[in-house]
Amino acid sequence: MKKRHKRLALIAGGLTAFGIATALVLNAFQSNLVFFFTPTQVSAGEAPQERTFRVGGMVQTGSVQRQSDGLTVKFVVTDTAKMIPVSYTGILPDLFSEGKGVVAQGKLGADGLFRAEEVLAKHDENYMPAEAQHALDEAAKNTTATRP
Repeated sequence: MKKRHKRLALIAGGLTAFGIATALVLNAFQSNLVFFFTPTQVSAGEAPQERTFRVGGMVQTGSVQRQSDGLTVKFVVTDTAKMIPVSYTGILPDLFSEGKGVVAQGKLGADGLFRAEEVLAKHDENYMPAEAQHALDEAAKNTTATRP
């Protein structure tokens, strides 16, 4: 094999290895990518069905229902415009309570119930995820704009 052919084979092998590595990284990134949606966006059908995403807003006052098994909790997440029912089985964060900010990660079922795999609550009195705060601000703006 000539020196030129060896060099071309080495370059082709390097490009192939780089392409395979890039494909693997992009595939891993795509499968771990989780988007955030507001209850209004979920109600409008913008959220993916049978794919993991996050929904955030406020836990509606009076909506928390603890089931008899002691671990399953059902509650409603709202952005003051729309509401999404959520079911979660597990131990809730200590700061989880009605009227407080929450972000739930899970999948939306065909029945409209969001089955959360993870629930995140705000960690102090001043914190709310930026996406959730923006969603609440937008919902409040839209609600006041539509009132006579």
